[in-house]
Amino acid sequence: MVTIRLARAGAKKRPFYHVVATEKSSRRDGRFIERLGHYNPNARGAEQKLVLDLQRVEYWRSNGAQVSDRVAHLIKVAPKAEAQAA
Repeated sequence: MVTIRLARAGAKKRPFYHVVATEKSSRRDGRFIERLGHYNPNARGAEQKLVLDLQRVEYWRSNGAQVSDRVAHLIKVAPKAEAQAA
């Protein structure tokens, strides 16, 4: 089964997450099928906090992909984050 979840990157105490489509059995930071965006909870200044390709997310959801709780919340707030960046 395919799931859409966060994969952690970044340094110690400076998290940075990639939003990825991956097999459910894959490790959290392991192999993924497609990178759909990123989430930077510590964004400052001109850095973007959330970048998400909503068309690709909808494609994966229409093909049966499950979405994690946190990513579901990010999908919900993505249009607001995009409007603030513009």
